[in-house]
Amino acid sequence: MREQVEKVIEQLRVHVVQPDGGDLELVNVTDDGVVTIRLHGACVGCASSTTTLRNGIERYLRHKLPQVTQVVAE
Repeated sequence: MREQVEKVIEQLRVHVVQPDGGDLELVNVTDDGVVTIRLHGACVGCASSTTTLRNGIERYLRHKLPQVTQVVAE
């Protein structure tokens, strides 16, 4: 499943976070579907990062990969 998550994360990096000066790094994917990411650049400390994480990144990952149960930031 990690490879699938990496592909979706790459799409999100290019189209969602990098245009705003941020970046994402995939840290881990557990067997029970918890994806851990690390935010970089403009995303660090941004007031909107939590909203982007929940309403953007997690929603999109769960839509593309229903086996993803949760996305958390490290």
